[in-house]
Formats: sequence, structure tokens, C-alpha cells
Amino acid sequence: MIGLPQLLNGFVWGWIVALVALGLNLIYGILGIINVAHGTFYMLGAVIALVLLPSLGFWGGLLAACILVGLIGAVTERLVLRPLLDRPVMTILATFGILLALEQTVGLTFGLSNRAVPDPFGLQLRLGSITYPGYRLVVALCAMLAIGGLDLFLKRTRWGSWVRAVNQHRELALVQGVPVPRVYSLTFALGTGLAALSGVLVAPIVGVHYLMGVDIVILAFVVVIVGGTGNLWGTVLVAIGAAELENLLTLVTRPTAARMITFLALGLLLVIRPQGLFGEKQAE
Repeated sequence: MIGLPQLLNGFVWGWIVALVALGLNLIYGILGIINVAHGTFYMLGAVIALVLLPSLGFWGGLLAACILVGLIGAVTERLVLRPLLDRPVMTILATFGILLALEQTVGLTFGLSNRAVPDPFGLQLRLGSITYPGYRLVVALCAMLAIGGLDLFLKRTRWGSWVRAVNQHRELALVQGVPVPRVYSLTFALGTGLAALSGVLVAPIVGVHYLMGVDIVILAFVVVIVGGTGNLWGTVLVAIGAAELENLLTLVTRPTAARMITFLALGLLLVIRPQGLFGEKQAE
């Protein structure tokens, strides 16, 4: 069964990347902010969960971390980013400053070494001639449920309809009575909360490190662009496809080369479809 572990790892990692990318997509679609600090919120979720692990357990720490990071995101949007919304370059610089501040603060207080997080289950599944950690499949399931819940929230709730209204036409939504400032705060909280959820879920697999968000956020940015900004399930499909390609390539080449080839493939897709695979072509 050569290649099965790589296929499963790609499937699991794809859902994690999708969670991170959807948070980016949501924030950019509603606020127009390229959130350079998004990977830092991913890291912050993992760090908070690890700190709370002894008192709340893994799942309690996961819930608390998502809520706390979401609140931090909402406060950050309100106090730092909202005054800069009409100046895109300044929002990029502001999020870069947030990235540096949070990374250095966590690095100095939490430490620079990688911290291991125990597997909440310790269950090994027998798949033919190989064993596979059962927790990783739970990670994929949790990510599926979170993304499905986000989809239902956007389509079936009043706040979700407000988010979609602001995404389509901010000025018209404001005229119709949509509380646009609150939608901004909610959107940023949701986006950063999704990043935190991803970081906590992946912590037992890769550990916790103050720079752990750097690699994944670069891939997430590319996935958002290739999937098509504003397209939820397009982002998910591209994330899983990219993760599967990268993991399968590790069978024949080094991980660094596998990542480079994956980025080249995604770049080629953008050359073919500049609007993204599932994005709509803008009228000229």
C-alpha cells in the first residue's frame, strides 16, 4: 500500500490549509484586508491551547483558544485596522506590525523551541499492512464540520446574510440597515478563529512553535487566489488538491522540492485562469 499514508496525510493537511485559507478569504472578501498576520493567529491558537491544556484538557483548550483568538481578532480590527480600511497599503503594514509584535512576544515568553502536544486519543488504525494515527482523521472530520458550519452560517442565518450582503455591495447594505461595522468585527473574529482552530488541531501532529504559521499562511494565500476569492468550496478543493500533490511528491523527491513543484503547479493554473479556477471572469 505504497502511497496510502501520503494520500491520507494530504487529505488531512488539505482540510487544515482550507480552514486557514477560508479565514483569509473571508477577511479579504468583506474588509478588503490582506491579513499578513493570519499565520500568527494560527500560531496563537496553538500556544493558548497548550497553555490551557493542563486545566481544561485538549478539547476545552481548543474551544477556549478559538474564542480568545476570535476576541483578540475583533479587538484588533476595531482598534487598529478599521481606521485604515480606506488605505490598503497601510492595512498591510499594520498587519505586518501585528505579526512581528505577536511573534516576538510569544517567542520571548513562551520560548523558541518546539513544544510537543500529546495525541488526545493515541489511537492507531490498522489499514492493511500499515498503521495510521486515528487522531489525524479526527482532525479532517473537525475541519469538515467547521467548514460545513461556516457554510450554513453564511447561507441560513441573519448575520450570515448580512456578511454576504456586505461582500456584494457595502454601500447598498449600509443603506438597507445592515450594521456594517459589526459585520466587520464579526468577520475578522471568524477569520482569526478559523486560523486558531487550525493551529490547535494540528498542534499534536507538528508541535507548537512561535514561527509555525509562516509556511502555512504562504500556501493559504496561494490557495485563496487559485481557488477564486469569495469561493468557499473552490478554496477547499484547491487546498486539498495542493496538499495531496505535495505529499505524493515526497515519495519521489525531498519535501522542499515537493513544496516548490506544488507552488509552480499552482502558478501555472493562475497563468491559465488568472481569475482563479472557480472565480468569475470580470467583465472588461
